[in-house]
Amino acid sequence: MEIKSLEKIDFETIFVAFSKAFADYEMQINANELITLCKRRGFDPDLSFAAFEEENIVAFTLNGIGNFYGTKMAYDTGTGTLKNYRGQGLATKIFDYSIPFLKEANIKHYLLEVLQHNTKAVSIYRKIGFKVTRELNYFVWKNEEIKDEIKNTGTRYQIELFDSNQYDSISDFWDFSPSWQNSFESINRMREDFINLGVFEGEKIIGYCIFEPNSGDITQIAVDKAHRRKGIASLLFQEVSKLNKNTKTKLINTDIACSSIVDFLKTKNIEITGRQFEMIKDI
Repeated sequence: MEIKSLEKIDFETIFVAFSKAFADYEMQINANELITLCKRRGFDPDLSFAAFEEENIVAFTLNGIGNFYGTKMAYDTGTGTLKNYRGQGLATKIFDYSIPFLKEANIKHYLLEVLQHNTKAVSIYRKIGFKVTRELNYFVWKNEEIKDEIKNTGTRYQIELFDSNQYDSISDFWDFSPSWQNSFESINRMREDFINLGVFEGEKIIGYCIFEPNSGDITQIAVDKAHRRKGIASLLFQEVSKLNKNTKTKLINTDIACSSIVDFLKTKNIEITGRQFEMIKDI
């Protein structure tokens, strides 16, 4: 068995391994969805690695490279091992193999997210030096489950498409910093796939939502603190429902400390689906 970079490996080979590694998972993705996921998360095949048995990938880590928390980091875009090769510590061996290459690329930190109920993986990550930086909620719901009642806002507000790169002030609306996959850097890698909805009072933006209609993924949603509890987020949700091309809607990686989003979603009949740890290791 040999560990090496994915630099010269065709995407079809990677997709076959990805599909086999996650065959027993509830959620499955097709080749186009994997391409989108990898591009959005900054996948770098030169700095991604796999264990090969002859020409076949039996375990892999797809690494994204980008800036996060103001520094250059590597991000675990996807780690998997084929069922017949589990229990051999291949993921750890691949990670250890990758460290010198990541250091050579001036990367000093490695970031990942892991489901909290995956206690085995959490334990492994802690043992190799990862520390929890945040706890994150995620929400997934069928479109028909949402309670779509909104306050009567009259004609006071207008919903318009806008360019998020032209409105630096919207980050002031945040209660927490977006996770890697929801950051502006990730969004800008796939700008053509997103719809940016802004709620305006006159010329002033007072709330917004960045949304990917094909996947049903709400990447960012925030309202100016001075304008909350006035039905603005509900207006955005109503518009998202109209534009969504997926049967489900997802809001992934909201900071557990942010009770306002949890309380708002409860009014829409949406409960927390699960939780993740965000973990970082210095390398």
